[in-house]
Formats: sequence, structure tokens, C-alpha cells
Amino acid sequence: MDFLIVLASLCFLMFVAYRGYSVILFAPIAAMGAVLLIDPGMVAPMFTGLFMAKMVDFAKNYFPVFLLGAVFGKVIELSGFSKSIVVWVIGLIGRERAMLAIVLVCAILTYGGISLFVVVFAVYPFAAEMFRQGDIPKRLIPGTIALGAFTVTMDALPGTPQIQNIIPTTFFKTNIYAAPWLGIIGSVFIIVVGLAYLEWQRRKALARQEGYGANLINEPEPFEHEKLAHPLIAILPLIMVGVMNKVFTVVIPMFYGETASFIPAVIGNPAPVVVQIDKIVAIWAVIGALLTGIATVFIFAWRTVVAKFAEGSKTAIAGALLATMNTASEYGFGGVIAALPGFLVLANALGAIPNPLIKQAVTVSALAGITGSASGGMSIALAAMANTFIENANAAGIPLEVLHRVAAMASGGMDTLPHNGAVITLLAVTGLTHRQSYKDIFVITCIKTLAVFVIIGVYYATGIV
Repeated sequence: MDFLIVLASLCFLMFVAYRGYSVILFAPIAAMGAVLLIDPGMVAPMFTGLFMAKMVDFAKNYFPVFLLGAVFGKVIELSGFSKSIVVWVIGLIGRERAMLAIVLVCAILTYGGISLFVVVFAVYPFAAEMFRQGDIPKRLIPGTIALGAFTVTMDALPGTPQIQNIIPTTFFKTNIYAAPWLGIIGSVFIIVVGLAYLEWQRRKALARQEGYGANLINEPEPFEHEKLAHPLIAILPLIMVGVMNKVFTVVIPMFYGETASFIPAVIGNPAPVVVQIDKIVAIWAVIGALLTGIATVFIFAWRTVVAKFAEGSKTAIAGALLATMNTASEYGFGGVIAALPGFLVLANALGAIPNPLIKQAVTVSALAGITGSASGGMSIALAAMANTFIENANAAGIPLEVLHRVAAMASGGMDTLPHNGAVITLLAVTGLTHRQSYKDIFVITCIKTLAVFVIIGVYYATGIV
């Protein structure tokens, strides 16, 4: 019975998200509803002591990354650099290869540090124009953007500064370049199979003479060419983010050592605040890298950006707050669900999996699906079971870098269920519905999930990391 209550709570949250309601409002309602049915007296204590604690803890750790990522994406947009990059890639690939071009643009922007939420807004107008000219069904745009922005550059490619690749560093004391070869192999698998699927869907639509579509909503104005920055200048801030991320990852531990501490200057005898550098270095490195990228944009496009920065930054901050609170609410929901008796049924079933890497992959993917959030689900899974994963890996002689890459990639698979915030945003921006386009997003999700088990197989077969 307890397990059915947990399942019902999850289904309720998925349903309201599918219907377009905010998870910030309904995640606590769903979580506390489950608690009410199991133990009414614990509703208030679990709301304050667990839901809000988890929610605030997530925001404390990761809001700066969301914020600076959104600001970086906004200044790239205001400067016209994103348009320059899109036009450059389209020129290299050709408009006839619209889907490949959009996938590459999304990948370049997200790997350069721009939030995938920002990329959706930036790329959609160009995708719509290219698909219209190529007579490719508009309903394939969400799946194409998802392949480019929600997969390899989110958590598979080594060095990506997206939050899903940062979270494991705080648990395994690794860095964002962990298991580079496994990440690259998994990325190639996802891109090749994903593009093959999308091309198959395009050919089927062509055979049916389906066309771009009619009576569509949220159609952007046709893209008009204008004088744009040179592509090498446009891409420089993204390169700076990647390079400085690596530099800060190396330099910060050398500068601070193992810990940094200070005594707050307040009345009384406050205890010293001690920061474990190995747990926070990846986040600090990404923050420093994003600040460098923002500064680079200002250096090369000061007048253009400053003229619009006041209003643009408000939009970016609002987007960062919304993305953070959405994910934090789902993290709080998952924390409450994980504390309920019914969750033990799932935990015991997952614990029975003998292989440590498969156990971790299934656990992270399952929790990401439950919460509808890659970062939220992975954070919950690692907070609860990281020590177990590490002990099992040490016993089997598995490097922690492999745990990092498997956890990161597993988080970005089944998290894209209908209630996922990025999916809802993507469909809203493109003016499409779940019924029209979710099937393609789900297939990309399945390919992404399969890739995790591909790299596990490659590791066991070759020992490559």
C-alpha cells in the first residue's frame, strides 16, 4: 500500500506537469499529499525539516551556476554572437542538412556553457526557418533540439560545464573531465543513433508528403540576415569558458589546499566556517569560467550588450530563478518520497542488483524519472547511496571517474518524462504539444539511456576510462 501511495504521488505530479501546471506549486502538494496518506502527523515536520531543507540545500549549492549560465547565455544573445555561430554552422553544413546543423549548433552552445533552457529560446527561430525551407515537419524540431542540447553536451562529453556534469564531482571528488574516453564513446553512440532516428522520421514524413505543417502557433518571424560578428570572435567566449574551467580546476586546489576557513565577524564567539575544497572546486571553477566568458563578451561587444543589458539581465535572472526553483522543488519532492516507507520497496529492488555500475545507472535513472529532473534525481541518489557506490566500486577495482561518468549520463536519460521542466519549456517555446512531439523526445531519451549501458559494456570489455 505504501508503495502505491508513492507511485500515485509521482503519477499526480506527472499529470499536472503534463497539463502545464507549475511544479514549484505542485511538487510540495504531491509530496505532502503522500505523507498525509501515510502519517498525517508528519506533514508539517517533513515539509519544514525535509522538503524545504532539501530545496534550500540544492539552491545554495547550484544557484550561482544557474544564474551565471543564464547571464552568459543572455549576453551571447544580446551581442549577436549566437546568431553568428548559427549562421556559420549552417554555412558549413548546408541548409539541406537542417537537422544536423541544429544538433551541432545546440551542442556548441551548451558545451560552451549556455544553459539548455537558454539554448531552446536562442535556436528555435533558426530551426523553424530551416525546417520550413527544407519542408521538414515542424513536429520534429523538439526531438532535434533535445538531441543537440539535452544529451551529449549535458552530461556525456568530458568538460561540459552543465550542472549534471558538476554534481558528481562533489560526491566522488572527481572533476568534470572524468572518464573522457567513455564519455566520448557514449557521445558518438548517441549522436549517430539519434541522427539516424531523426533522418528515418524525416524520410517517412517526406514519403507521406507531410510538409512543414499548417495552422501552427508560436511561429517566429523569418530570420533576416544582418551584419554579424566574425564567427571566431563569436565563439571565443565559449572557448574561454572551456579553457578557464580547466585552468581553475587545477589552480584552485593549489591556491587553497584541502580546506579554507574563516571566523565570521559577528558578536559573540562564532564557530569557524570550514570549506572542503575538494567538494566545491568544480563549482568554483565553473563560476570562474562563466565570469570569464561574460567578461570576454563585454570586451568584444561592449556597446551592443550594454545598450540592452538592463532589461536582458532581468530576463536572464528570472529564467535562472525559475529553472533553479523548478529543479529545487523536484529535489525536495524526491527527498520526501525517498524518506517514505514505500520507497524502500524500490530501494530494496535496486539494491539487489549485483553489478555496481548497473546498480548506480538504474538507481540514478529511476530517481531522475521520479523527480522529472536529471540534477534533482542524481543529487538524491548520490546523497543517499554515494558511499555505497564508492565501497562497491573500490571492492571491484572500478575508478571513481567511471562512477562519475555513469552517474552523469544516467541522470539525463529517463529524467525527460512528461513532467520534466526542460521538456515542458521546449514544447511551450516551439508551440507544440506532447501529443505532437513527445514521442520523438522519448525515443531520444531511450537512446540516451541505452548509451549508459553501452559505456558500461565498453569499460568491462576494454578497461578504458
